[in-house]
Amino acid sequence: MSLWREYTIEFSDSGKSQKISKYLASMEKMVAGITSKKRLKFIDMARSIAILLMLEGHFVDDSLADIYRDPDSIVYSIWLYIRGFTAATFLTVTGLIFSYLLLKNRELGYFENIRVKKGFKRFVELIFWGIVVQFYAFHVLECIAFGILTILIIYGVYKVIRFIPLWIYFLAAGVTIFGLYKVIKDHYGGHTQVEEGLIWGIIQIMKPGKHAMYLFPIIPWIGYTMFGAMIGTLIHDLKGHVQKWYFPAAFFVIGALCYFDPKTWLHGVDTIIHSITGLKSYFVYQDWLFIKLGMVIMILGGLIVIDQKLGHRIPDTSLFLKVGQNTLTIYVLHMVVLYGSLIGIGVNDFYHKAMGPWEVALGASLFIAFFVFLIKYIDKIRELLGFILKPIKKVMNRLFFIKTPQ
Repeated sequence: MSLWREYTIEFSDSGKSQKISKYLASMEKMVAGITSKKRLKFIDMARSIAILLMLEGHFVDDSLADIYRDPDSIVYSIWLYIRGFTAATFLTVTGLIFSYLLLKNRELGYFENIRVKKGFKRFVELIFWGIVVQFYAFHVLECIAFGILTILIIYGVYKVIRFIPLWIYFLAAGVTIFGLYKVIKDHYGGHTQVEEGLIWGIIQIMKPGKHAMYLFPIIPWIGYTMFGAMIGTLIHDLKGHVQKWYFPAAFFVIGALCYFDPKTWLHGVDTIIHSITGLKSYFVYQDWLFIKLGMVIMILGGLIVIDQKLGHRIPDTSLFLKVGQNTLTIYVLHMVVLYGSLIGIGVNDFYHKAMGPWEVALGASLFIAFFVFLIKYIDKIRELLGFILKPIKKVMNRLFFIKTPQ
């Protein structure tokens, strides 16, 4: 017997029994609706896995001696194979979570949506931290920044042209970006004037003559962010289906189509485009991009299943989930600790390509443990540094017209 029904019985002698019963029943439905809103923990799981793999991958790649980098070694080959999906996972999940949160305020006007304001703020923050940690490189932080900016632009177009579903906009953007990769690589050296102009300008200010690096150029890497935004949009719009068995099953099927022999259907896409437009397309040469995307989609499918079956046992305050909620902090600090950004000295100054396999395994474990321990106490650390962080946050919020809670 529910709490509301108990109250109904208590007042049953009154002539107002029916009204009280209806009122309490409506309250029961409202509370049930609130408590039924299940946090999609698989999103934070994916972010946590991606950032932990990044920590492990960077440490191993920087510390393992060349003599042990044997492509015939099963262990090394598996490590190298897994590492190949880390960036794609990180970028895809970034687009997923950003679009999912953006659509929570879909009914509001473009600039009334706080997620739009926070998105532009995040763009500036990521560019800033990208410059701080490695000013001469267009790295993953800058790539994520332009991915978020592209999502915001596409969302703005969608707010004007509403008859096309938003997920189709993101799908078209992802396909186009992947499709342009060969052209950009063949004619522009693999990066656009956006990256070149940004990094060139920064180098002229910081250290003229420094060689520029384009590690994660916009094309093709933000394509993963666009596909992630598409997935986030579908998850938001189909949230009533996320807990059904067929939802992750669709991820496995679509992911498998992208992962296993994509050349076959990509060749068909090229043929169709050429027959309709007379233009040549090169999707078949971008199969490696779709292979990575397919693996990421299947990983997400697996995490959705875990969330469905075991999510109720994982508290929202779980340290593992908290790691995924603090990826920017971890990324910036790992650049400082490992590569010596800002302070000029890091772990790689002592152990660069100088460790054996067992030493690397131990070192990577300690490296990861350090950041997990840091995130465990991150709230206390931020509280201690509040005299610095709060004024900065307040100024940034004012710049982007974000109201700071009193």
